[in-house]
Amino acid sequence: MSSQVRLLPTAIEGLSVLERLPVADWRGELERLYCRESLVPAFGQATVAQANRTLTRRKGTVRGLHFQRPPHAEDKLVACLRGEVFDVAVDLRLGSPTFLRWHGEVLTPANRRSLAIPRGFAHGFQALTDDCELLYLHTADFRPASEAGIDALDPTLGIGWPLPAADRSERDRSLPAVADGFEGVTA
Repeated sequence: MSSQVRLLPTAIEGLSVLERLPVADWRGELERLYCRESLVPAFGQATVAQANRTLTRRKGTVRGLHFQRPPHAEDKLVACLRGEVFDVAVDLRLGSPTFLRWHGEVLTPANRRSLAIPRGFAHGFQALTDDCELLYLHTADFRPASEAGIDALDPTLGIGWPLPAADRSERDRSLPAVADGFEGVTA
């Protein structure tokens, strides 16, 4: 019997939660963190181009909301390896019926969930414990010229961060709010 994954839809079309179903015995367990075939419904035929790890030291820290503009737009799979985070994706897709809606998901090693974020979404998270470690799988390489973001504390979005926002980088504090007339990004 092999380890399995299951994609669960959210209220925002295209955004999915990946649930990992481990195989365990007396020695321990095996858990599949990534399976290209399982993610075809979420990401099409895109493959992983880059893997990144983050460590967030302080509870309450908010990172994001980040995305890459076309032609380097990316799908992301985000998993929590240590600690607990409130992971958020915001729909920025041009013409989407759920434009500017967000979905938040608590990710922990124990709940075995990942967020499968398609291109056209901004992503960020808040550390709910100290020393949170995340694994990111990206379908495009990072391109600084395509990097973009929006303010995670923008009242227009109304994200319900579970804790008061603590540490934010200078870069994240300077991200713009969603401006009047912002129509979204092409996926």
